Amino acid sequence: MEKIILGIDPGTTIMGFGLIEVVGDRMRLLQLNELQLSKYSNHYIKLSVIFNRTLELIDTYHPDELAIEAPFFGKNVQSMLKLGRAQGVAMAAGLSRQLPITEYEPKKVKMAITGNGSASKEQVAKMLQQLLNIKELPKHFDSTDGLAVAVCHHFNGGKDLTKKSYSGWEAFVQQNKDRIA
Repeated sequence: MEKIILGIDPGTTIMGFGLIEVVGDRMRLLQLNELQLSKYSNHYIKLSVIFNRTLELIDTYHPDELAIEAPFFGKNVQSMLKLGRAQGVAMAAGLSRQLPITEYEPKKVKMAITGNGSASKEQVAKMLQQLLNIKELPKHFDSTDGLAVAVCHHFNGGKDLTKKSYSGWEAFVQQNKDRIA
């Protein structure tokens, strides 16, 4: 069975993403890149760029599933809000194309790739380099973080233990009734 997985590490300065093709148990790298957002001063323009770039990736590569890193809880509430919005618009792009979406916590992604939930970004990148025969690692780790989410999703058989998986708007609404006013 062939499957394409889009992995996204959402961000408002840099959004990292990676696409893999899976045939049986074999993975092949399709795309590894990042979306530079620091040149946009307006947060709403950044969200629009994230949404449109995610749609462009979906329409170009036709992934079967989208895996996205869940925001980690930090001390800065404003940063968390912005990160949550970035994740939300990327998810909305996937949902608008009826892609199943699964969220993964950063520790779970690191554990799936390196066997250590506290691994550094460098360790994750090096392991991905070996797994996917990447010739040269990118300058920033945001792109390898996005790729790591896609690989984690494959390793987990497409199922996150936290059960935050959505197959469309109806599934999202059904599983998040407490978030709807």
